[in-house]
Amino acid sequence: MALAFQACEDNGFLDYSPELLVREIYPALTQDHGLFAVIGPADGTIEGFVLLRIGHMFYSSRPCLEEKCLWVHPNHRGAKIGRAKRLLQFTKKAADSLGLPLIIGIMSTKRSAGKVALYTREFGEPAGAFFLYGAASGENVKEEAT
Repeated sequence: MALAFQACEDNGFLDYSPELLVREIYPALTQDHGLFAVIGPADGTIEGFVLLRIGHMFYSSRPCLEEKCLWVHPNHRGAKIGRAKRLLQFTKKAADSLGLPLIIGIMSTKRSAGKVALYTREFGEPAGAFFLYGAASGENVKEEAT
């Protein structure tokens, strides 16, 4: 959970609630309509994660695999190590294994060009962009009182 809080502080643009994070992460940990994959040494600390949930677009009853968060701790980032790339490859394998289309994106104003380049190498050309108005990722983020 500490890494999930750090991910919210790094990339989030709204207040986060530990309770809401648990409600999203726990079902994925138990593979209830989702997956929570981690990366790091088997006997060491978690260095990064990806949270995937099975959901629906508002206009369709067909399920899809939604990436909710993919994050690597700043101490473990770098192209040579490739943790983010391996997590991205995991998302593709999960989507293929489940027979579901994957929706994945970048919600960050920090180091965006490098992230977009990595995602483009893994997935091809982007299908749009996100825009934030009245907030920026990594700002305005404080834990909500629960």
